[in-house]
Amino acid sequence: LLNLFLFLFLKFNLKANSKKNTKVLTNLIFFEHLISTGHPEKPERIKYILNYLKKSKNSNLLEIVNTNRDVQKWIKEIHSDKHINSLKKFHPIAEKVSRYAVKVCLTGVDKIMKKESNNIFCAVRPPGHHALNTGKDEGFCYYNHIAITAKYIQNKFKLKKILIVDWDYHHGNSTEHFFYNDPSILFFSTHDALAYPGTGSPKKKGAGDGYGFNINVHLPCGTNDKKIIDSFNNILLPKVKTFKPELVLVSSGFDSRVDDLLGCFKITDDGFQKLTTIVLEIAKKYSQNRLISVLEGGYNLEGNAKATIAHIKTLNKFN
Repeated sequence: LLNLFLFLFLKFNLKANSKKNTKVLTNLIFFEHLISTGHPEKPERIKYILNYLKKSKNSNLLEIVNTNRDVQKWIKEIHSDKHINSLKKFHPIAEKVSRYAVKVCLTGVDKIMKKESNNIFCAVRPPGHHALNTGKDEGFCYYNHIAITAKYIQNKFKLKKILIVDWDYHHGNSTEHFFYNDPSILFFSTHDALAYPGTGSPKKKGAGDGYGFNINVHLPCGTNDKKIIDSFNNILLPKVKTFKPELVLVSSGFDSRVDDLLGCFKITDDGFQKLTTIVLEIAKKYSQNRLISVLEGGYNLEGNAKATIAHIKTLNKFN
């Protein structure tokens, strides 16, 4: 049924688009993975986003990524053979779907580096920023798509300084873990450190040469637009001035939106527009406008879709 839905969506709603607009990349495969009936991380997350993309008259931005590219080499930049093999054995469908999310993200990088688009939103699932090398899922995550993408950018295109911004309600503990000693990755995360996975203390600033390049901002339950925007303006922007990233990655978790099932922040769609504007201004000033945003959490189906569309519309204004 979901496959039929997307087929009809594409058939009747895509329009010719010659402008160098934002691209929204996705694929049918993201409807296949189901943890369990009633689980909040479900295929409808993508379906709602596509429906709201249509309602907002931005369906022309959508592009279905069909590719057989081999991403094993890039996944292994982050994840161990033991982890990969365990996922294939015990979570074969989830592994296949998460692997395809990597394919979509790397295709997005290619499009940006070919100057086909300045910025891209990857409408993928499952999320990725909790995925460690435990051989199982962590916080609904299997592979860390954003971390793999960062390594791909650095090794394939020789862009060394990457900014990763994570505004998910939950701390991106996996992203922190893999780059904790790395001064070439500036990781900035706003989150509730008291929520799952219980990490993200502001005291965790990196180690060795990476000290000072891991920035955790704990925000309390009830955090509103002003509080999170202030943290971007007052903490992120001063650091970016000296770091000068060559490309910006965003872990776009919309479970930090008001009324999410798994979060207690009160960020509005207008708040996400403002956060998006901040990261776009960073990309404009330092990164030749290059920005890739990847869906992470967000479990109120309607709320997640509305916040995502606000984000996409803001991205597209900068083209």
